[in-house]
Amino acid sequence: MAFSSLLVKTQLPQSLRQSTPLILACRQGHTVRGKPVGVAKTLEQRLAEENKQDPELTARVNIGLPKLKQSRSELFKDRWAHIKAQRANTELEKKTRSQQLLIDLKQVDQDYGLTTRGFDLRVIADHYGIFEDLFGAAYFIPRVNLNIQYEADAETLVPVYNGNVIKPKEARNQPLVSFDGTTDPITGKPQKEDSYWTLVATNPDGHFNEGDKEYVHWFVSNIPNGDVQKGDVIVNYLPPFPPKGIGYQRFVFILYKQNKKLDFSSLKLAEADYANLDKRTFKTYDFYRQYQDEITPAGLAFYQTDYDKSLTKFYHDVLNLKEPIFEYDFPEPYLADQKFFPLRQAFNLYMDRHRDIKQVNKEYLEQKLAKTHPFNGPEPELRYPNAHPIKNKPSWLRTEIRKQRLRMGRINDYVN
Repeated sequence: MAFSSLLVKTQLPQSLRQSTPLILACRQGHTVRGKPVGVAKTLEQRLAEENKQDPELTARVNIGLPKLKQSRSELFKDRWAHIKAQRANTELEKKTRSQQLLIDLKQVDQDYGLTTRGFDLRVIADHYGIFEDLFGAAYFIPRVNLNIQYEADAETLVPVYNGNVIKPKEARNQPLVSFDGTTDPITGKPQKEDSYWTLVATNPDGHFNEGDKEYVHWFVSNIPNGDVQKGDVIVNYLPPFPPKGIGYQRFVFILYKQNKKLDFSSLKLAEADYANLDKRTFKTYDFYRQYQDEITPAGLAFYQTDYDKSLTKFYHDVLNLKEPIFEYDFPEPYLADQKFFPLRQAFNLYMDRHRDIKQVNKEYLEQKLAKTHPFNGPEPELRYPNAHPIKNKPSWLRTEIRKQRLRMGRINDYVN
């Protein structure tokens, strides 16, 4: 069946036609009223156009190192050659069938580091707000794998990976850091000349006075070919010190690749100012803006840390500060006006909601002591609570007695 439509202008007042021109569409005897396409804009459309952001100003910028990719043909050839080699390996098939095949986890980790680890770490860092708090609208894909471990004791190493939790007691000593500084992160081939790197560790959540600033906990520059022990120490390592009551803080390591050997003497912290937090004030955004022509972020690692009891001595002996303790000031819960007859709400719970909680606790304690013998203790619990009927009691009280027998509900709030 062929469909046809006929548009007929409506007979509306002059003022209404000027403000909102309408059209009647007649389709197979049905009349549809609506605005003509492209004639008038809704309020939402006008607001969207006014608040529209320039994508060139709001788009995120990749400030990291690029990565040269293999052509699709070369990648296919390498993959097909690998598949053929695996199919021709009879020993591999025998071990697989007899369940004796062992997988080299170090090789798996190495292959993962060369493929998708950097992309996964970038997504995780975005989830924790690392790039937004340190670099603003910029981000980078970590091309160099940072291997960072803390010596918790003589036999235990605590690794840093993907925002795991490390206690201040475990991070009190300078960590062991290693990375491949001899391979070009762009081409993946060995470098012919010496390369220099900078490692900076900061806490973006721990500044006491300025919320948009950080404390620099460690700064090593001019690291030759990935050997951190031979780098220039600009700021000595200071362990994390999250105060009590504020929850978790992020501790971030950023590895920069230098174009040449640089002089950071203006940022060097004297040994006498080791515990001076004011002089440890740092801002990654300003630091990168100042040296962005000479350094490029290439590696990333971070963990979370929160308060433990070892920090009491650290605040007094190292920082020479009184230990700060924070408490949350919770607002009083909203309580609606009392109703004369609340529907579908337990009578006793609703009434207790509008009473002093101390008085409610006192009444419960009196009821409990009334059933407790001074020498024999409380009455023994019923062996089969549901087998004992409850008679001549209102419904709300029967429900409460049944809950107390089964140890359900609010009775658990008063258990010692």
